[in-house]
Amino acid sequence: EFRRVLFRSDDNVDISNLQRQILFDMKDAGGSKVKAAKAHLETLNPDISISCFAERLDASNALRIMGGYDVIVDGTDNFATKFLINDAAIKLGKPVVYGSILGFEGQVSVFWAKEGPCYRCLYPAPPSGYVPNCAEAGVIGALAGIIGSVQSMEVIKLVVGGPAFRPLIGKLWITDARTMQTSSFAIPKNPACPVCSKTPEDIIRS
Repeated sequence: EFRRVLFRSDDNVDISNLQRQILFDMKDAGGSKVKAAKAHLETLNPDISISCFAERLDASNALRIMGGYDVIVDGTDNFATKFLINDAAIKLGKPVVYGSILGFEGQVSVFWAKEGPCYRCLYPAPPSGYVPNCAEAGVIGALAGIIGSVQSMEVIKLVVGGPAFRPLIGKLWITDARTMQTSSFAIPKNPACPVCSKTPEDIIRS
């Protein structure tokens, strides 16, 4: 039974978030994101069970936090956390519904090492050059909604299962909001992947 929702953030609501983070409003500004998100969602549906972790994800707590859930949804905005989520999910045997946005481009994939490639099969290591963050490159609020909705659809497909549903395992879906053109690319599983080629015991030690 899939009734639990996880929120993990040590961040507070900022007014600049409101153009894309629709769980918050002006009265939440300055307060905890996880507490505000929990309150808004429980107003929408009081029957759901929500666990909040008001702490920054790191190697010391990733396995504890992620261990109790069936599907991990990655909505993070930095490479270090995305690599950590990937490594912990492989160790735990869980799928990650990946999403990323920057400027007008958005990406979605499902990384599940036992069924296909992982994030490190696509990106073995963080980029060595300079990559602008969202604050510098800008984020289009509507694009965040599009990518979030596609990620939600991927979660539904994973939960429901069956041959009629084909999650984006082994595929990277990309959209350009300027033209609304989309494309999909196959991601091969890397037999020499620095993480998913290892045994779970040799991955990420807290």
